[in-house]
Amino acid sequence: MTVSSHERALKRLASLHGLQTEYDDAFGERRSASPEAVLHVLRELGVPIETAADAADAVRARRQAAWARAVDRVVTIDANGPAAVAVRVPDVQAHEPLHFVLTGENGELLGEGKHKVEDLRATGTELVGRTRNTVRALPLPPRIGPGYHTLKVEVGGAPSRALLIVAPRLAFPGGTDEAGRRHWGVFLPLYALHTKRSWGAGDLTDLKAFIERIAEMGGDMVATLPLLAAFLDKPFDPSPYSPASRLFWNELYVDPTRAPELEYSPEARRLLESTSFQQELGDLRQAELVDYRRLYALKRRLLEALARSFFARAEEDNDRTADWRRFLAEHPLVEDYACFRAAGEKQGGPWATWPERLRDGDLEPGDYDENAHLYHAYAQWLTTRQLEDVAGKREDTGRGMYLDLPLGVAYDGYDVWRERLLFALDTAVGAPPDPFFSRGQNWGFPPMRPETMREQGYRYFIGFIRNHLRYAGVLRIDHVMALHRLFWIPKGMEATEGVYVHYPAEELYAILALESHRHHTAIIGENLGTVPPQVNKQLAERRIGRMFVFQYEAQPDTRRPLRNVPADAVAGLNTHDMPTFTAFWNELDIADRISLGLLNDDTAAEERNRRARIRTAVADFLRRKRLLGKHEFDAVTVHAAAARW
Repeated sequence: MTVSSHERALKRLASLHGLQTEYDDAFGERRSASPEAVLHVLRELGVPIETAADAADAVRARRQAAWARAVDRVVTIDANGPAAVAVRVPDVQAHEPLHFVLTGENGELLGEGKHKVEDLRATGTELVGRTRNTVRALPLPPRIGPGYHTLKVEVGGAPSRALLIVAPRLAFPGGTDEAGRRHWGVFLPLYALHTKRSWGAGDLTDLKAFIERIAEMGGDMVATLPLLAAFLDKPFDPSPYSPASRLFWNELYVDPTRAPELEYSPEARRLLESTSFQQELGDLRQAELVDYRRLYALKRRLLEALARSFFARAEEDNDRTADWRRFLAEHPLVEDYACFRAAGEKQGGPWATWPERLRDGDLEPGDYDENAHLYHAYAQWLTTRQLEDVAGKREDTGRGMYLDLPLGVAYDGYDVWRERLLFALDTAVGAPPDPFFSRGQNWGFPPMRPETMREQGYRYFIGFIRNHLRYAGVLRIDHVMALHRLFWIPKGMEATEGVYVHYPAEELYAILALESHRHHTAIIGENLGTVPPQVNKQLAERRIGRMFVFQYEAQPDTRRPLRNVPADAVAGLNTHDMPTFTAFWNELDIADRISLGLLNDDTAAEERNRRARIRTAVADFLRRKRLLGKHEFDAVTVHAAAARW
């Protein structure tokens, strides 16, 4: 074979595994992934390939493996449509019987039957080697309820099993109430929600009170940044978008003074009332910035004392012990998570540096401090119960909490350690170059392997989705394009050398729709920036809300500087990772972008000129709407007018 034929085979192989080897960038230029990058990503996906010369054999193996299964690993069915599943059968078995058994997610028998293969309607054919195969439609029993069911199909003594996801086509409705009134709310990071009683950062008691206050004003929700578990000691990474887990919560936001143990813990009360503790607390309250390390250390001291008090009497038959046991039953991974965090503290470094047995997920009692293990388990219990208390206001306040689901999870975190096979550890997620980030972006966390997600029946994905929907009236999916594709950057390569990997969007949307209905939660997709047209189309077709952000939308068009807000969108004046409205209006962000090397003198001049035209066009637009006075032009006044619009 020639080099060019090897490359053609490599492209075919890449396509079979969902790789997009070419794309048009934000500048309209066609970019092609290098063979080295494609080979790296294929190996990360588990494809046994060393060089492009191995691609032709790998293509044959991939096609044969697909046809070896009568049914695909995962099949989605519209809960409101006819139920039929595609089965693949070699033509030589056309006269043989096909037997199927359908079992519900709770183990109940939903249906079974037997057909002659040739009696099933043919929908397509394919030649694999010298074997001709036909795709046929297997009808299933009518009125299969929504859920995660198991379908077993056997032809010629060869069984295949599929996860059958039966889900509504549309996600749970949101946006307006029964009278057609649009919901409204406010956003702020919880750490910024200070009250006289908080400890230098907001907590869940503050959040509950704030939701109640917004409800009194006629509002429906309070949105905040991700509240997930974080590393706040060693290692230290307070970023809400690089959590230690998407399955557990950040105890920084717990209110320890609401713990029932405080009533019967002399140790905890003495600590809380001590002069040194109160002095430290006063310093945190007076600090201009949130001091994560000091706050976490102080709050942990009190939580540890509370934990010791609880476990000292955990064998007693009382309401707290009963609730603790319920919590463990409801969250079966919490003990494993607590052991992981305790082991990390004892080892003094991330899991990748641990001894091999620990690194591979095998922890024994001597591998961690038992008090640290109990602390982390107790902290999760307390945080979870306080989250439930906040979420309990949803019935009274409309949508309640608007939570944010981050795109990824920290490499050093619990999820990657426990779900090692699921993550591609030698790659990172990022984004190709665009006008704002000319060198592309590397976000530093590993992507999930699409086929492994399917092999595992989406266990982890369903787990972290449910973890949020239990509490959220609205859930925002960060970088919703990830349901379709992600930009994988091979370890050791630049962000400009990444490769797009496609994900099974149909299956992921089905899970989101099913879980949103089960939890009565509206879903919002963060679709800002460069978004392929099919993504917005899918969001609209599946009743997943989009975003409308003033700073993205404002144009220097004197006739129409702002388009109408779509009915299914969350509209706001900015987002958490954009300049404040005042900074945008007064061009302060342009100076920042120059200092970061994102703009030079020429491009900065162009941006200032464009910004001036945007200000004029927007101000005139708001005056035409009778929302802004004739001579009003300052940021504060325009901000208020834009909010009213």
